Amino acid sequence: MDLQTKAIHVGYEKDSQRTMAVPIYQTTAYEFNDTQHAANLFSLKELGNIYTRLNNPTTDVFEKRFAEVEGGAASIATASGMSAIFYAIINAAEAGDNIICASQLYGGTLTQTTYTLKRMGIETRFFDVHKPELLEGLIDEKTKIIFFESLTNPSIDVADIEAITTIANKHGILSVVDNTVATPILCRPFEFGADIVVHSTSKYTTGQGLALGGIMVERHNLAQKLKGNPRYTHFNEPDESYHGLVYTEVPLPPYSLRARLSLLRDLGAVPSPFNSWLFIQGLEHLSLRMQEHSKNALALAEFLESHPKVTKVNYPGLKSNSNYKNAQKYFDGGASSGLLSFEVSSYEEAAKVVDATKLYSLVVNIGDSKSIITHPASTTHQQLKEKELKECGVSQGLIRISCGLESINDLITDIKQALEA
Repeated sequence: MDLQTKAIHVGYEKDSQRTMAVPIYQTTAYEFNDTQHAANLFSLKELGNIYTRLNNPTTDVFEKRFAEVEGGAASIATASGMSAIFYAIINAAEAGDNIICASQLYGGTLTQTTYTLKRMGIETRFFDVHKPELLEGLIDEKTKIIFFESLTNPSIDVADIEAITTIANKHGILSVVDNTVATPILCRPFEFGADIVVHSTSKYTTGQGLALGGIMVERHNLAQKLKGNPRYTHFNEPDESYHGLVYTEVPLPPYSLRARLSLLRDLGAVPSPFNSWLFIQGLEHLSLRMQEHSKNALALAEFLESHPKVTKVNYPGLKSNSNYKNAQKYFDGGASSGLLSFEVSSYEEAAKVVDATKLYSLVVNIGDSKSIITHPASTTHQQLKEKELKECGVSQGLIRISCGLESINDLITDIKQALEA
């Protein structure tokens, strides 16, 4: 099946009511047939519903459908994008380990990896996404994850996915790619060697800013990389918290299985069934929206590039952009999503432009059908030091735009009057 067909049909087998829309199973718990049935479910002799913290029929459809669209083997839906990132990392790393992250990251990811994980005994090392060769000097026997974004937010860089994953595979290290901005419609990291893909489904997946959520997707045959790998002994030794289960010996995708049986069980950051249902609706027309977001963003970027008050435009769809070559390689047809950023002369000038817009909403979100404008240095990245801001590509004059689905003529007219106000 083609991608668009998968996004509409995969994962839903009509129940006795034959509903065309996936039902919302708004329940916390499920009745077992008898004590033996309950025991079989808990021991994994049978697969089925136990408790919505572990699984839910509506969420199950969403997980299966998203995994198929992303090209993965299985997925775990979470309560937010940040919890998806946390699960992807903590499923592999523990106190005493380290992870390596691209410097060019979303501000929330930077603080989670730099500060929160540090308190758990996990060190984060950073590399420039444009210099993957630097990874070799950061890797040691305690390195468990290499983490980066396919399309970075808000610096709008395109990672050389293949170069990074080649190094990760050389050392037997798991690579985790945040594909939120590009979405699986435009970019499919598994095709270039990635092991795990994460998303904030609060963004383009829902498409209208309706619900918080995240998802972690595992590639096919990941068990082969984990099995016997000394970096990941906990996947190869009995899990005493779950009847001595050895995850690489079970005929199910092991990374997702352990995340469900251990992390969902113990931490519980899962989406509500209603939110999963909203994500299903968004997924069905994601491919149509991403083409329109990309088309609008390119037109806006071209206008901004021609304006005398704009000193720099970051959008990989522009032929003049340093990321253009990577965008052509990794993004379907070179379409580069709806996120762009541009720079003006100063903080004061940036604030003036942002405040002068009328159609754009000043919001710290992306991927909405409505266009959004943000000043990262004073909001999403405010907590970073000046050196850290520079490393992740955020200047005081940087303005980020999530280009929505309005008329491009109206979007250009509004930003023009704001620049010239």
